[in-house]
This record gives sequence, structure tokens and C-alpha cells, in this order.
Amino acid sequence: MARKSTRKLKTFQTSLGFFDLAIAAPSMKAALEAWGASSNLFHQGVARETDDPDIVADTMAKPGIVLRRPVGTNKPFAEHAGLPTALSGPEPERVRKPRRKPAPAPSRTIDKAAERKAAQAFERAEKQREAERRKEEATRTKARARRDAAFAKAQAALDNAQQQHDARASAIDAERARLDERAQAEAERWQEQRRKLEDALRRARG
Repeated sequence: MARKSTRKLKTFQTSLGFFDLAIAAPSMKAALEAWGASSNLFHQGVARETDDPDIVADTMAKPGIVLRRPVGTNKPFAEHAGLPTALSGPEPERVRKPRRKPAPAPSRTIDKAAERKAAQAFERAEKQREAERRKEEATRTKARARRDAAFAKAQAALDNAQQQHDARASAIDAERARLDERAQAEAERWQEQRRKLEDALRRARG
């Protein structure tokens, strides 16, 4: 079976929240998925492919990994970046770092082996992300199944209790109807007996 060829990586960049993001990926779609974007940032004009040699070098060193740097800075991209210093006040002039001088653009044809290695590393990272997504989805599916089972059990218990209540209420209603009939019969009997006794009492008084 022929081995699947690796895809050529490109470097894409965007800004989300307090950070600039960059990644080496084979396509815009792959970059959007890695960033977790819910819309097409490229169509919106807030993401683009970049050939900045420093950014390309940073991303190609860790293909498939979302790298960050504080937004609006020229710091190197890294997996973990602190918040922009502007959030806590102006950055003191004495600690500002000079902008990195552009390095010669890396040749994309000189080191084919390194490019293939980066593409393979991206594919591994992509597979790992997909495995994590599948694991998370499986966890959510199991949680939904547990909730559904618990709901079904509670609903069955409620339905069973309702049926028992309805049966008891029906028996009580039937018993009440019988008692009402007996009470009515007793009232009629007593009225007849009382009438006879009162007639006898009047005759006795004569």
C-alpha cells in the first residue's frame, strides 16, 4: 500500500483576545480547527498566511502546535505566553526590547527533509487533537447516556407512583360511593321507621 504523502505546511497568523496566534498547518481549515475558531477568520480579514521569517521559524519548530505571544508585541511565539504588559500599565522604557531584525527568509526548497519532518509532526499533532476530540465526545456521550438513564429511571418511578396513586384513589372513590349508598339507604330506612314510630306514639296518646 502506498504511503500517504505528507502535506506541505504553511504558517498562519491571527489575533484572538489578548494574544497573537500562529501555527504551521497545511491549510486554512486546519489552522481554524487548531485555533478553535467558530467562524472563518480568513474571510473576515483577521487571519492570514504569513512569510515572516521569524514567525515561520517559530511555527516550523513546533508544527501543529498553537503558539502565542502578547497581542501587539514582537516577542517570539511560544506555547505559553504571558498577558500583554500594557494590561498592568505602560511598559517602562528601560525594559522594552528592541524589535527583532528580520532574518533572511528561510528557503523552502533547501531543507526538504526538515519540511517533511515538520509536516509529519503536524500530522501527529493533528491526530492527537482528533483523538482528544473523540475522547471528549465519548465522555460527553457517556455523560448523556448516564443522564438519560437516570431520567428514564426517575420517570419510570414517577409513572409507577402515579399509577399506584390513581389505583388507590379509584378504590377510595369506589368505597366512598358505596358508603354514600349505604348512608342514603340508612337515612331512608330511618325516615320510614321514625314515621311509623311517631304514628304509634300519637295513637298511644289517644
